[in-house]
Amino acid sequence: MTDQGRAYVYAGATVLLWSTVASAFKLALRHMTPVELLLWSTVVSVVVLGLILAARGRLASAFRCTRAQFGRSLLLGLLNPFLYYVVLFEAYDRLPAQLAQPLNYTWALTLAYLSVPLLGQKLSRRDLLAGVVAYAGVVVLASRGDIAGFQVRNPLGVALALGSTVIWALYWIGNTRDERDATVSLFLSFLMGLPFVVALGIVMGARWPSPSGIIGAAYVGVVEMGVSFVFWLKALRLSKNASRVGYLIFLSPFVSLFFIRGLVGERILPTTPAGLALIVAGLLIQRIGVGPGASNRTARGGIRPM
Repeated sequence: MTDQGRAYVYAGATVLLWSTVASAFKLALRHMTPVELLLWSTVVSVVVLGLILAARGRLASAFRCTRAQFGRSLLLGLLNPFLYYVVLFEAYDRLPAQLAQPLNYTWALTLAYLSVPLLGQKLSRRDLLAGVVAYAGVVVLASRGDIAGFQVRNPLGVALALGSTVIWALYWIGNTRDERDATVSLFLSFLMGLPFVVALGIVMGARWPSPSGIIGAAYVGVVEMGVSFVFWLKALRLSKNASRVGYLIFLSPFVSLFFIRGLVGERILPTTPAGLALIVAGLLIQRIGVGPGASNRTARGGIRPM
């Protein structure tokens, strides 16, 4: 098999794994609180990422960092896993998965807008058009289709889901200046963030989970916070052009609806595919450009769609 063929295999596996995590969040949250899910899935993720680095013979070298790099890992660890996942899990605890997942998917647009004040970048016309289209999808989803009498049924949940996009975008921006291997950077940020997660768990009275809770947290830690990330990086490195596999991420939110219906048991509302289609259309506009002279761009923020 060629490298490009292998890239498609890794990318396809990643998309399939990412398509299951929204359902995994909801199923795990039936047996534990958001803070408990954060605690145990983070512990699992640190172990998994450490084992991956050990298998590559890079675990010891991961700790040979400068003081500035350790400081960066500490700050990144506060963002992810600590703040990002506690906000995201709280959103999933309050919202149907079919709503929380698409809202979180808009983080790439949030990244574009935050890059203006933080990285000195400029918004293009396609960024603005992408925002109009994608956030129209957000309105459709949040209103459940009743746009004329617009009313958000769970404003806190929606705010948390959209707020998670800000935290993830800040984490991604912080990573742009990190020259270390991406897996090393992720491992150290999770390791540095773990004490804060443990402290929050103690304060909130986190309990030892039930067997079902352990399975859910383990799945989230292995898949969402570990293996899928490594698979995606592998796909990007093997592909001759990142865009060849990058577009596959847009399949994930649609495939996830089948898991949400089959595993979680949510009835998929007619407005969900419509709102999701608008969000994905906005992201595609941002990525491929519109109008004459618009240039193709690689997967900005294509590390992770969820």
